[in-house]
Amino acid sequence: MARTTVPYSALLPNADLADPAGTATNAGVGNGHTIAKAVPELTVLRVVAGATGGNVTIKAGANPPAIAAGQGDLVVAVANSATRWLGPFESGRFIQNDGSLLVDIATGFVAGTITAFRIPRNT
Repeated sequence: MARTTVPYSALLPNADLADPAGTATNAGVGNGHTIAKAVPELTVLRVVAGATGGNVTIKAGANPPAIAAGQGDLVVAVANSATRWLGPFESGRFIQNDGSLLVDIATGFVAGTITAFRIPRNT
């Protein structure tokens, strides 16, 4: 199974944003999600677990361009029916050589969503 693309929901300066539904979780190592043309320092993820939570892994990037990729993946445990906010992230650790961020969801993670928010540069 291939990775699912998660589009950005842009946060708006001096405005509001309706709560986006998020992208359905796609569980299994290597089957998770990709955020194309990512700007890690301006990216915050909202992960909502369904009845069964599990680990969410932000994959370490490729060196180059991620010179700190050797620090490894970021693994966050998300409890059953819980919501976790992850990020912002460091490009030097997490950016892939195609400019994306990769997110893996634990195999047992059931019926959750992931939403990528992009923080505006000018507020």
